[in-house]
Amino acid sequence: MAKVLVTGGAGYVGSKLTLDLAEKNHEVIIYDTCYFGNEHIRENSNIKLVKADIRDPIKFESAVNGCDTVIHLACISNDPSFDLNEELSKSINYDCFENLVKISKKKGVKKFIYASSSSVYGFSDDPNVTEEHPLVPLTLYNKFKGMCEPILKKYLDNSFRGVIIRPATVCGYAPHCRLDLSVNILTNHAVNNKKIIVLGGGQQKRPNLHVNDMSRAYLNLMENDFSEINGETFNVSFENKKIIELAEIVSTNVKKFFNYENLEIEVKTETVDNRSYHVNSDKIKKILNFEPKYNIDDAVNSLCQAFKDGKLPNSLTDPKYINVTTLKNLDVI
Repeated sequence: MAKVLVTGGAGYVGSKLTLDLAEKNHEVIIYDTCYFGNEHIRENSNIKLVKADIRDPIKFESAVNGCDTVIHLACISNDPSFDLNEELSKSINYDCFENLVKISKKKGVKKFIYASSSSVYGFSDDPNVTEEHPLVPLTLYNKFKGMCEPILKKYLDNSFRGVIIRPATVCGYAPHCRLDLSVNILTNHAVNNKKIIVLGGGQQKRPNLHVNDMSRAYLNLMENDFSEINGETFNVSFENKKIIELAEIVSTNVKKFFNYENLEIEVKTETVDNRSYHVNSDKIKKILNFEPKYNIDDAVNSLCQAFKDGKLPNSLTDPKYINVTTLKNLDVI
């Protein structure tokens, strides 16, 4: 089994992925500033937490020593969070990236997996946005996500191999849960307010992916030696839906789960997010035989179960569920 360092391993995707890696008997190092908390992490023989900043090359070099694989998830995630302090966000999402790659290579890491984003495509009318589609980022967050990709490729060779992942918008329950992403936002309000507000008219398209499948995709890559996929880029998505369609799916599942008779959907025209794109994930299916197993209904129901079990207390008021609110309350901003 491998020794793997996961930057941002205390975050939303990382909180699920690191548990799954440990269950597969991989030795996991969670490397994270823990800006968004670490109370969900339980260190054991397979999981170790290093509370440190990816901008600190000395600490990163020490942590990555002896690792076979790096999965780089860490970033200031989403546009509102990035825009709070553009200089800080750029320093985390872009400026330190090349150093991470260089140090990883120097320390003998064999595989480097970079989590980019499907939002790098911006707005597209193309019915099938494949990995060859031009990157037309609409925001700085999208721009710098895309700009890291060629940096990684520059350092790849037969002894240091890498893959780029462009994930869809993730949804569903994880031990560290974000409630500021499309499906999760809608579900939170449906459960607790019995009302969903859809902005921008609801016609914007979003690719969606259950957090369980996001983790499964990384586990799939862990089993591959990258000899045939070195330098490749893969979209990872499942269901492409309009926001209004997501709202209807959420409404149907929440009403059924909680036996609600009525659940209002209000559509408003104003929005601050004009992204709309439809991601094609045929490549990862063809080359890696990876297919998602969980749909949006599953994601909504996992959140409903978490609400019922008391795992998401004060979900409408606690800032820990909202990245931008958490960052506003930190001294780093």
